[in-house]
Amino acid sequence: MRRATSQTRPTSERIRLLQSMAAFGGLNDATLEYLLGLTHVVQRQKGEYFYHEGEPAQSMFVLESGKVAMYKRWEGRDYRIHSLERGESFGQVALIDLGPRNTSTLALTGSSAIELTSRHLHDLYRKFPDQYLVLYINMARDVCRRLRAADQRAFEMRVKDSDDS
Repeated sequence: MRRATSQTRPTSERIRLLQSMAAFGGLNDATLEYLLGLTHVVQRQKGEYFYHEGEPAQSMFVLESGKVAMYKRWEGRDYRIHSLERGESFGQVALIDLGPRNTSTLALTGSSAIELTSRHLHDLYRKFPDQYLVLYINMARDVCRRLRAADQRAFEMRVKDSDDS
């Protein structure tokens, strides 16, 4: 069930949360306040999905409370690939590559997240183009860090498998 609520946390607390994250680092208070004015909060109960793998995607999320897990489907079975807690973001890959969701994200506890859409980013570009660029560079760096970590894990598994042969 998709529920959106008005923002219940003070903007200053949300700004501090965003500034503590790699994707939003370097953005000024005015930019973050503007973005937060565009967004809304999405809430999920334990066991509800934020989104499913393969769905069209037009937003990313910043987890404000709770815990979520990301899953990847393989041969009819879902595999947990990562768990996220407050202050972590998910879904930004779709905003960068404009493709469908590459994972499913499930609330492991009651969770709330700030949803930032591609429309919000377009509005940010029009109002603060320099800050938009910083945000996109930061998101790309964050995705690259995750990719490097995934490549390292895949390499270690390959080496381990070859050692077992």
